[in-house]
Amino acid sequence: MAEKQTERRKTGLSFEVFPPKKDEEFENVYQILRDLGSLRPDFISCTYGAGGSRAGKTIEITSFIQKELCIDAIAHITCVGFTREDLDKNCAALEAAGVTHVLALRGDRPQTMTDEQYDRREFSYAVDLIRYLREHTTLSIAGACYPEKHFEAPSIEEDLRRLKEKVDAGVSSLISQMFFDNDFFYRFLDRARAMGIQVPIHAGIMPITTAGQLGTTVSLSGSSVPKKLADLIATYGDDKEDMRKAGIEFAVGQIRDLQEHGVDGIHIYSMNKVKTTTDICNMLRPSL
Repeated sequence: MAEKQTERRKTGLSFEVFPPKKDEEFENVYQILRDLGSLRPDFISCTYGAGGSRAGKTIEITSFIQKELCIDAIAHITCVGFTREDLDKNCAALEAAGVTHVLALRGDRPQTMTDEQYDRREFSYAVDLIRYLREHTTLSIAGACYPEKHFEAPSIEEDLRRLKEKVDAGVSSLISQMFFDNDFFYRFLDRARAMGIQVPIHAGIMPITTAGQLGTTVSLSGSSVPKKLADLIATYGDDKEDMRKAGIEFAVGQIRDLQEHGVDGIHIYSMNKVKTTTDICNMLRPSL
């Protein structure tokens, strides 16, 4: 699964996809998956909306990845908005669909959730979800980690203690939040290993191909923007094609450096963009 290295590459490769928001766009996702599958990733993970709003679509997509593409699939599960009963049904549906791996997350609060509903949620944190999944299912569980710490954590030390709790609760591998300065990831990795966290840790890479991404996805992640990336956007941000090329080159540079440092895996946040993901992988060959 995610934690195993293959003979064909020293560093693992994986992608994240998401279910389209509109049902009429859903059929297109299968061709996207076929194209991404041709890049021979070790696994593909699939997100869903806050509170499980696209949970059914996530099951369909991960089942297709697992059964039709014969690639390991990881279904995202969040504890916000899930009751134990709903979670049991969701996990049973995943297992019936042939999906055996999940990424357990706290998740974002749904916009429609009231303060009272939020305060009465049955799973407060990802570790609560992980413990429940470990006790009540046979699913293999991955978890998330934050090279620059979770934005709600008071310190990196406290964030690492919480991460160790998740690993001790049953997480078998970790996927990191996106980052744009590899030094953050290396320092985090050293601290995690020093604390006894020995599970594989996959480095999350988000290709920045438009200037607008800094105002949306990146700002929500809490990731720092290094001067090199900020200068790149200032230089090429007004030219769509030049910005795309520069963003791909930046991501490729990050990945090459991570490969040289022997990280466990590279997890590309593909945003369902096949051409960008393909271009990155082609530039990295034959190291992939």
